[in-house]
This record gives sequence, C-alpha cells and structure tokens, in this order.
Amino acid sequence: MDELRSEDVQLRLNAIHRISTIALALGPERARDELIPFLQDSVDDEDEVLLALAEELGRNFEEYIGGPEFAHVLLGPLENLSAVEETLAAESITKISSVLNQAQVEQFYIPLVQRLSHGEWFTSRTSSCALYAPVYDKVAPTVQDDLRRAFAVLAADDTPMVRRAAAKSLAPLIKKLSKQHVLTDGLAMYRKLQADDQDSVRLLTVEDLIALAQQLSPPEVKTQLLKQIRQTMTDKSWRVRYMAASHFNELAEVVGQELVREELIGHFVQLLKDNEAEVRTAAAGQIPGFSKLLEKEVVLARIVPCVRDLCQDVSQHVRAALASQISGLAPLLGKDATIEHLLPLFLHLLKDEFPEVRLNIISKLEMVNSGASPEHDPEDGVGDAQDCTTVIGIELLSESLLPAIVELAEDKSWRVRQAIIEYIPLLANQLGKAFFDESLGNLCMSWLGDNVYSIREAAAINLKKLTEVFGVEWAKEQIVPKVVGMGQHPNYLYRMTTVQAIMTIAPSLTLEIVRGDILDMLLQLAGDPIPNIRFNVAKALETTAVSIGDTPEGAQLVQQKIVPVLEALKNDQDADVRFFATRAAQKAQALEA
Repeated sequence: MDELRSEDVQLRLNAIHRISTIALALGPERARDELIPFLQDSVDDEDEVLLALAEELGRNFEEYIGGPEFAHVLLGPLENLSAVEETLAAESITKISSVLNQAQVEQFYIPLVQRLSHGEWFTSRTSSCALYAPVYDKVAPTVQDDLRRAFAVLAADDTPMVRRAAAKSLAPLIKKLSKQHVLTDGLAMYRKLQADDQDSVRLLTVEDLIALAQQLSPPEVKTQLLKQIRQTMTDKSWRVRYMAASHFNELAEVVGQELVREELIGHFVQLLKDNEAEVRTAAAGQIPGFSKLLEKEVVLARIVPCVRDLCQDVSQHVRAALASQISGLAPLLGKDATIEHLLPLFLHLLKDEFPEVRLNIISKLEMVNSGASPEHDPEDGVGDAQDCTTVIGIELLSESLLPAIVELAEDKSWRVRQAIIEYIPLLANQLGKAFFDESLGNLCMSWLGDNVYSIREAAAINLKKLTEVFGVEWAKEQIVPKVVGMGQHPNYLYRMTTVQAIMTIAPSLTLEIVRGDILDMLLQLAGDPIPNIRFNVAKALETTAVSIGDTPEGAQLVQQKIVPVLEALKNDQDADVRFFATRAAQKAQALEA
C-alpha cells in the first residue's frame, strides 16, 4: 500500500511540475478560465504536492495567463494553500505582489490578507503575517492604517505560532513605516512581542529591535528602546541571549556611539562570560566587529581580558570560534600591543588539543601577520602596517606554528589533514621560499602518499598552487624531481599519484620543463601493468597535450611523442584505457589542425 501511495504522489508531483507546459498549450485565456479554477478546487492533501504547486505558481506563472494585468488570478489557489502550508505559499504570494499595481493590490490582495488574518486555523493567520510588508507602500494611507491595526491584532494572537510569525515579519514592516508610525504603532507592537511569555517569540524580536533602531535617531533609541535592550541582553532564556549575541554588531552599529560606550560594552562583556557555551560562541564571533567601534584603550581594558579567559574556555566550540576571530584584533591594536597581549594567546591556541581550534588559528595567520586591515587608515592610530614576520617572528613560527601544522598533517581524521593542506599555499606566501623548503617541503610531498584518495588529490592541487606562488623554476627544482621519482615506486598507488600530480601541475609548467623533466616518465607509465594507471596516463597525456600544444614547437612535440603512444593505447586490452586513449588522441590530433 505504501508503495502504491508513493507512486501516486510521484505522479501528481510530475503533473504539477508540468503545469507551465499545460498552461502554454491551453493559451492565456483557457489557462485563466480552466486551469487556475481547477487548481483552486483540487487542493491536494499531500505536503509534497502542495509545496510543488506553491513553488510553480510563484515562478513568474503570470506569463502563462496573460501577463501582470491578470496576475491576481493566481492568488486564489495560493490562498487555499496558505491555509494549510504557510511558508512557500506566502513566499509565492509575495512574489506575485511585486507585479501587481495599486488597484489590483487593493481590490484582490488586501481582501486575501484580511481573510487569512481572520482565518479559523492558525496556519492561515501565520501565513498572513508575511504578506503585510510587501504591499504596505503600494496602498493608500487609509488602507495602510487598516494594515497596521490588523497586524497589531496578529501580534497579540492567542496562538504562539502566530505571534512568532508576527515577530518574524515585524522588521520588514517597520522599514516601510513612516517615522510617526514607527514611534506609535511600530514601537507598541515590538514592546508587546518583546515581553511575550514564549522565548521562541522573544528571540525573533532581536531583528525587530535592530530595524527600529535603524529608523530612529540615537537619542530616540536611548529614550524609547533602552529598557528593551537591557531586557533582551539579560533575558532569562539562553536562546534569546544567543540571538542578541549573534546580532550584536548590527545593533551596535545603529544605536549610536554614546549608547555603545554607556550600555553595550557592559552587555557584551556579560555575553562573553555567559553561562551557556552557545551564547559565548556567538559573542566570540562578534569580537573584532564590535572592537572596531571602540577606542584601543577600551579594547585593551575590557575586551582583551575576556579574550584571555575564552582561550581557556571549557567548550571547544567557544575556543574554535575565538580562534577564527582573535586575529581580527591585531590590526586594531597595532604591533606592540599585539605582541604583548595577543601573541601569547595565539600561541596557546596553536597548542589546543582540538584540531579545529588549531586550524582556525592557522587559517587566519595572514591577518595577524599583515598587522593592518584595509578598512583602517594607518595614520588613524588604530593599526600599523607591518612586515609578515614582524608581529610573529620566524623563531616563534618554528617553535609553535610548525609543530602544530605537522601534528594536524598527521591527524587521524582525513578531513583535518585535507583542511591543513588547503592552508599551505597561504603559509607558503607568508613564510617565503627558503623557510618553506626547509620546514614544509617534505611534508607537502608526503601527502602524495596518503592512504586516502581525497588527500592525494588535494596534495596534487596544493603543488599546483605552490607553483603559482613560488614560480616554475622553483617547481622544477623542488617538486618535479620528487614527483617523477615516485613514478618508479613498486607500490602502484605511488605511480598513480605521479600520474595524477603531473596531470594537475602540467598546465602550470613551461614547455621546456614538460619536455625535459616529466614527459618521458609519463610515456614510460603508459606501459604500466595496472590498467587504472594506463587510462590515467591517457587522461594526463590529453591534459599535457592541450597545455603545451598552443605553440608550433609544443604541437610538434605532441605529434612526435604523445600521439604515437595514444594510438598504441587505443588498442589496449582494457576498455577504459581504449576509451580515454581514443578521446585524448582526438584532442591531440586536433591541435595539429
């Protein structure tokens, strides 16, 4: 029975996905007179089908029924859908509202909103909340008055789900209100929702608070919203405090410098010390952005001590969040303060027991090393540009950063190993050629022999990026001999890696290096006893031919050395080898033309 039901649902889904084709075949008039009424009368009871119908009607479907002047016809079936499925139906109605003119909005859209707002089922009232803001500025002032009153009723609905939807939709509506109506209706609705007994409602009012602050002047924010700001930051529910912490910088940027100094610094410090790890994690993510709004002395006195405590936090997630953000303080503090206050914390996090913490520190090394943010003028006293090794000296890198990299490179989780590989080109750029060769060169080559394919693949891409950082001559000396040397390894995985590495780096090399250093090894591996290696050789020869065949000399080398080998592989006993060799030969021979 379940299988039959599943097949039936799939058939109906297929039909819904073809309604645009059906409408096109019927023509605009019949689509309006026959198809839309049919859809309106036959609302399905399967959620999947309802979702698909709402989505299809919101995809510029007015084009199939005669254009925007008839778009209001689509509101009928979507109104029915809104009573049972609120989200997608409301989104589609909103999309349609954008093509309606004022007359259509007032004649068709507003009555729909009113019916949904007074619906017996809470789903229809929930759907209606999102429909007020999109058309508010399209209607006459008297209609706007009605819309505000109706929305206020929804904000006081008995059902928490409706109040939650109202809290979510209030911010977009506030942005459409005049200053006068913000101070009256907007504030009243916000205060009621912000004092709701359900934390699932209160947490959604954080964005409403920001929207109100954007519409008011700093003095008005202080007189009208200070009580609510304090209540939100100290709410008994950690979920509300979490939302406040997540949006802290957005609020700080719009409330005015006076309120930031008098109120928000204290609240931010408390959020960084919150009992719940989730709140501390969210607040840690706001540290650099909020610190930009403060004087350097205040950052040192109030924020840095909290950062020091967070480095020792019991939650690895808090430390990981801090590790990805702490480097953002370096440009704000400048060279001396960074060395004195941040560097010990930076090095402490590099020794953290959890790989994610160490990875986050390493990934942001460039910001600490550059010492100055492009967003700050070097003359404003906030940051000083420094050479990459001035803030973190080579000695300290050797002592703490490199052991951390080596440990991550050997982590038992292949995803950690892959992540550190992706940061290697950044580190190479910071450390310089000589230091990199001495400390990390062998490590990069060792990844080519990893037992996980994704790591070997990432290692080959890493070599290509390093070639772009240090140049082809460096690659000729440091990479190519080692890669070619692996081609003689008795283990076929190493020989396979040689082929894949050549395929990856060949486009970055010059014709001379390809001809003198790698092509002979590639051609030799075309006779390898393992079919997988032979067909990968065919793919590598194709890549190599395309990369060098754009000059007469390169094209000649392709015809003389590569094409004959590919022709031989076209007769290989393995079907995959024949397929890839044939494809490669066609591309190589096309280069001659």
